[in-house]
Amino acid sequence: MKRVLLIILVLITAVSPINASAVSASAKAAILINGDTGEVIYEQNADERLPMASTTKIMTALLLCENGDFEREITVSEEMLRVEGSSMGLLAGDKVTLHDLLYGLLLASGNDAANVVAYVLGGTVDGFVKMMNDRAKQLGLENTNFVTPSGLDAEEHYTTARDLALLARVAMQNEDFYNAASSKSATLNYGNPPYRRSLTNHNKLLKAFEGAIGVKTGFTKKSGRCLVSAAKRDGKYVIAVTLNDPNDWEDHKALLEYGLSAIKTTEISPPETEYSVEVIGGTESKLKVSVGSFTASSLNEEDFSCAVNLPRFVYAPIKKGETIGTAVYKKGDTVISTAELCAEKAIEVAAGKRSAVDKILENLMYIFKNIWEK
Repeated sequence: MKRVLLIILVLITAVSPINASAVSASAKAAILINGDTGEVIYEQNADERLPMASTTKIMTALLLCENGDFEREITVSEEMLRVEGSSMGLLAGDKVTLHDLLYGLLLASGNDAANVVAYVLGGTVDGFVKMMNDRAKQLGLENTNFVTPSGLDAEEHYTTARDLALLARVAMQNEDFYNAASSKSATLNYGNPPYRRSLTNHNKLLKAFEGAIGVKTGFTKKSGRCLVSAAKRDGKYVIAVTLNDPNDWEDHKALLEYGLSAIKTTEISPPETEYSVEVIGGTESKLKVSVGSFTASSLNEEDFSCAVNLPRFVYAPIKKGETIGTAVYKKGDTVISTAELCAEKAIEVAAGKRSAVDKILENLMYIFKNIWEK
């Protein structure tokens, strides 16, 4: 490991182009990507299919965030708890919200939490596993197959470092997932009757690495130590994955540091800073819309663009803050970020005029009235 750190320190201070092949990890498979653009910074056997232990719960938690009502309270049954391994401490008869199950998944790595989520969202474990595999296909995870919601060893339960990094990148774009995965600890309220208790995140990097924001740990005898980590610093964002890595904590510190030093920040600016849209039936004929720049991180400063999408005209009245259009920031064909473009001021309907929208609605009503009478 000292050799890895030495190489990385040399690379950080070097002026020459990035030589990712000089970085190594003791993992069976590894990958390091730019969290903003998805660019691969370093990879090692990244497409080898391997078991991934509890990093499986990234998909389980993502589906919970996408499909669950966090305020919904569940009464846990014995059937839901027929699973071994790590636990958030649920017992049959306990009442727990989906919000607390999310934190039980990502902090305590609870297999019990994963099973309860599976029953709630999928009806059965098999039903939920189908949801997991369907979502994997939607995301283009071509070398991933789920058999359990928790990550317990099973035949044909596998992923690759590349697929896991892509999954983590999507999951971290979900605000609820991000908030949970980046939490060092959480105070929750569940039980029978519910009572307050605290959970601590198993991810030691949240305290040991500056800028760490997630993501998920995992271990079984078959899979070995598995880890997905992410870090943000100085406008840069990287995600690292290692599978079957006996020295994962140190390897991830080195990989994250390498990635943060390798990428550059670039300001993406629109073609113009100010645009205008025609206003029909308003006290003013033009609505000005300002478009700001976006700071992105990349291995190079090329192939960035900003597309401004605005309608040719809008109808009065316009409220201040009303969404008028969008700005889309891209690296090549990859969308990095989108921003809503909002009206900076209100525009009322001109005196003596009805809103053009009102006129359109009146005309439609007149047409439908004539059709109905006939």
